[in-house]
Amino acid sequence: MAGSAATSIIQCRGISTSAVALGKRNFRKFMVYGKRGTRLFKKTSYQQLDPEIQKEFDRGVRPIGVTVGKKFHVIKEMIPELIVPNLDGFKLKPYVSYRTPDVIQSEFGPQDLFYTVYSEKIAEDFKNGKLDENCNSLEPSDEEQLTAEEASKKALSIGADLLA
Repeated sequence: MAGSAATSIIQCRGISTSAVALGKRNFRKFMVYGKRGTRLFKKTSYQQLDPEIQKEFDRGVRPIGVTVGKKFHVIKEMIPELIVPNLDGFKLKPYVSYRTPDVIQSEFGPQDLFYTVYSEKIAEDFKNGKLDENCNSLEPSDEEQLTAEEASKKALSIGADLLA
């Protein structure tokens, strides 16, 4: 380095408390991270936790898959699906007044379900004489022919709560 001058500039940040700043401190110069730590700190500390404890830190986000080993597998059925009806030509507005009376409805039990689904068909079969000596339908519908296991599987299948 003979013949050339080496210069270096050292940057230093400070807090000014002089009369010019009127006692105010300039905190915009400092990188202030969130009170819960930086992203790198969260990532490293989160990975060291037990998987059962990690569930508490998901902040209300439902998982869309499972991790097997080090690979994440997305499960299609776990992804939430929003079903929105087509409201083209619908005259009512999406607003409910606060003055509307509260609707009080009793619990929808098994007897109510029976009356809504089967009572009409049983009454119709009785009027038309389509019942045998044990009061069973001579022309049963598809739902009446299901066994208990088949009905349970059908009720628990994906999309069973959607109207067909």
